[in-house]
Amino acid sequence: MSADVVALGESLGLLVARQIGRLQHAREMCLGFGGAESNVAIGVARLGGRSAWIGRLGADEIGDLIVRELHAEDVETHVARDAEAPTALMLKTRPHPGASRVTYYRAGQAGSRLRPEDVPADAVGGATVLHVTGISAGLGPDPRAAAHAAIDIARDAGVLVSFDVNHRSALWGDPAEAAAAYRELAARADIVFAGSDEAELLTGATDTEGQLDAVLALGARHAVVKLGEQGAAEADADGTRLAQPAYTVPVVDTVGAGDAFVAGWLYELTRGAGAAQRLDTAAACGAVACTGPGDWEALPTPGELAALRAGGGDPVRR
Repeated sequence: MSADVVALGESLGLLVARQIGRLQHAREMCLGFGGAESNVAIGVARLGGRSAWIGRLGADEIGDLIVRELHAEDVETHVARDAEAPTALMLKTRPHPGASRVTYYRAGQAGSRLRPEDVPADAVGGATVLHVTGISAGLGPDPRAAAHAAIDIARDAGVLVSFDVNHRSALWGDPAEAAAAYRELAARADIVFAGSDEAELLTGATDTEGQLDAVLALGARHAVVKLGEQGAAEADADGTRLAQPAYTVPVVDTVGAGDAFVAGWLYELTRGAGAAQRLDTAAACGAVACTGPGDWEALPTPGELAALRAGGGDPVRR
């Protein structure tokens, strides 16, 4: 299958405390998985697109779970299984209602051992868009090299490159080092996504318009700044500039909303949609993703987006 979007990066096992409060008092936890890049792949598939995920997992049952669940979501997988390192893990708690805290156990685990030779040239070269994030750059030299190797393949094949900063401060000792790595990736991308704080880290600019200008100056054709409750803004190399208000929804969990936004934007791009439609779908996807728990479980279908746009109460069909 030639994918509309192929995403490369880390997926992790996820343990979520059932009750609100401190982790040390949790007596029950639910097992699942998450990961920014696989979230995007699932989001594209939920909307009806063709998607694939490239990564490295342990030769363990959590790795089996991730592959099984991605297949169940109609995401094609290209996975290297590592017999020497387990699949990484994250723990998620809700210290109080409306807040989440995530702790990662990823150093030396399978995802941080992703290498350039794990990248299948046919999967990348046959896609419409390759999507990578700054998480790979922060995981270490090998995952960073794998991201650049995938970009090399994409460039040679005429595949668009999408980059989401997705800054994880715990992966970096020095923010300046992170910013330099992000700029290197952004300079090779056609599409750059960033939250407002991430855009400031990437560009040094503190206002949205300045951030958009600076991203375009790096060489991107599309610069998109995610503004949370204030919506989003986009600037394109052809001179198009748009602001998109956020959709108002009851918020259960914001984790994964940024990935949902990216999935919606990239899905519309692969369908030939213009900037206004891309931004609207992205904002709608991000909003619906906030209405349920989990990294990807609440990612929307087209019907759920239609319900949100129609203002029909709860946008998620249950």
